[in-house]
Amino acid sequence: MTGVSPGARVGRRLRAQGPAAARILVIAVLCWQTALWAGADQPPVFAAIVPLLCLRGDSATSLAALLLRILGVLAGVALGITVVSLFRPSTLVLAVVIGLALLCGTVIGSGTTLNVQVAVTSLLVFANPSPESYGFARLWENALGGAVTAVLAPLLWPRNPRREAAALARGCADGLTECLVRTTRAIGSPDAARANRVSAQAAADRLRGYGAQAREAEKALRFNPLHRRHRAEVTGLGARIDLAVRAVPQLLSLAVEAEFFSVRDGPAPVLRRARTSLLPVAESTGHALEAILAGRDAHADTEAARAALARYAENDREPTAVVLRRPFVRILDLCENFCEGSCGDSCGGFRG
Repeated sequence: MTGVSPGARVGRRLRAQGPAAARILVIAVLCWQTALWAGADQPPVFAAIVPLLCLRGDSATSLAALLLRILGVLAGVALGITVVSLFRPSTLVLAVVIGLALLCGTVIGSGTTLNVQVAVTSLLVFANPSPESYGFARLWENALGGAVTAVLAPLLWPRNPRREAAALARGCADGLTECLVRTTRAIGSPDAARANRVSAQAAADRLRGYGAQAREAEKALRFNPLHRRHRAEVTGLGARIDLAVRAVPQLLSLAVEAEFFSVRDGPAPVLRRARTSLLPVAESTGHALEAILAGRDAHADTEAARAALARYAENDREPTAVVLRRPFVRILDLCENFCEGSCGDSCGGFRG
């Protein structure tokens, strides 16, 4: 049980998918009306179908799907009319049409997906009582619908890459801090450490997913004229999210080592000391990451983490303690290198 009511789930989906559905609806109606203005003497359903089949969340993907559909319709119309003019319908002719259409679909496909639009269009032309007029109507209505879709899609309820990247940065900050603190608290408890390693792997997968989404948001700016002015801000957020992704191996290393030592040694004194001494380090390191991801000065939090690490290193020099400190040292090094390379003095220029 997730504790979320069906109504809340429906509302969440409407908020997430509602703008995309509204955009498809408006563009489909405008494609239809534009085709009527252009002189369509039959209901211009092919023009309205274009946004239904081609619009995606990513503008680049939408434009690619649009182009592949128009090329597929063009090839299908040409193939269907040619076959109809030469042969009578039969099973053998049908097999030849589909085979040739699929062969064309491999040539004008996306590289990973077969373009079946060629086969669909050629079969519809092949089965129509008036193939020439049908083929011409299908061709020009698709072209018109594609043009209207290509012009309006980036302007109607476009993605807001800045808002998306900012939300991803907040998600990264929360995930990093929670994972560091939870792992530290699990040190010395075999059952908690085992469960924590699974949770850490899930958190790592989420963080990597956030990194991929941030790259997609930055890519979407190229096809988003209303938000292109935010390019610098989105690029900066993307760089900070990339820092979070580069910290993932250290999160996993800490979780694996915590599980190994906890299962092997149980509540040994060295692990009790580690849990007590590393908890302030985990909190300060998490706060430093939160500051960087929010674009704030991370100097105070990083210095606090390094000071706590130094005290722990002075009081406990056992190999287990060295291993458990290492992920924190490497994360703080990542923060330092990031601030020196990207933020300059705005991050405080901290050093350990």
